[in-house]
Amino acid sequence: MVAYKIVRPAQYSAIIFTAAPTTLFIVTMQYRVVLADHASFTTWRAVARECFLAGLQPEAIEWRTLSAEASLFEMPTQLPRPMQQAKSPVLRSACLNLLKSILRHSDPARFNLAYRILWRAQKEPALAQVTVDPDVARALRMDHQIRRDVHKMEAFVRFRECSGVGANRRQFLAWFEPEHYILHAVAPFFSKRFTDMDWVILTPKGSISWDGECYAVKHTPCQKPEASDEIDVLWQTYYVSIFNPARIKIKAMRSEMPRKYWKNLPETRLIPHMLAQAEKRVAAMAAQMPQAPPEFHKRLQAKNK
Repeated sequence: MVAYKIVRPAQYSAIIFTAAPTTLFIVTMQYRVVLADHASFTTWRAVARECFLAGLQPEAIEWRTLSAEASLFEMPTQLPRPMQQAKSPVLRSACLNLLKSILRHSDPARFNLAYRILWRAQKEPALAQVTVDPDVARALRMDHQIRRDVHKMEAFVRFRECSGVGANRRQFLAWFEPEHYILHAVAPFFSKRFTDMDWVILTPKGSISWDGECYAVKHTPCQKPEASDEIDVLWQTYYVSIFNPARIKIKAMRSEMPRKYWKNLPETRLIPHMLAQAEKRVAAMAAQMPQAPPEFHKRLQAKNK
């Protein structure tokens, strides 16, 4: 279970001066909730429910992560008790799924945004469908970024074999750098696809491991390993074989495979050379004389008549 901390500033106010020297505003923050950077929806929901039952409006809470800069005014305290006859918040499935998604985002403000949507949705049950609403629009952008991050991780993880002598099963290691906290979201994909080998995926945000029976997700940040094997050569051979110099769309290629992923992919080191040779290869293909189809083509044609 991931612990959380709730602190309350010791009677302080932030003073904000305007252009006029005689005008100022006093802003008082009542409660601060500190969660782990990788805190899940389940962890956030338990705290959010306490805040909601205590009647704390979104403006009364500052949600922060452990990696955020510490405040000079923090001191341990307890949330106020639930109000009498307070009812637990209720969300429609669309709103619930949206909150589950955005709490995987790396934006430190995600907890505050989620609580604000939770609070508003009690009076606006269909809030998640109002795409022009600023809070919902921001949440939908975050959801899109998370989905894209999941897709890129599922597509660009490259395993390297690291099997020891006498190992009963082949062992593999991979490195990836996700932008968001998506390890729990992608773990089922890899555990279903690579069941016949033991593997570990290391990331700066934690790791996923598979032992042949179940997967485990840990949130301890990892360092990039130095690993290479013969599979790198296979990836390069495959990439060269599917590369079509006559259908180069550099903008589309960089959109699907952004440069930030290139450093961890064995095949991308070949891209500059292939692009440089593309024009010559296209010219050679155009100048090539027509060739007779292979013998099996005739047999297939005769069979289909």
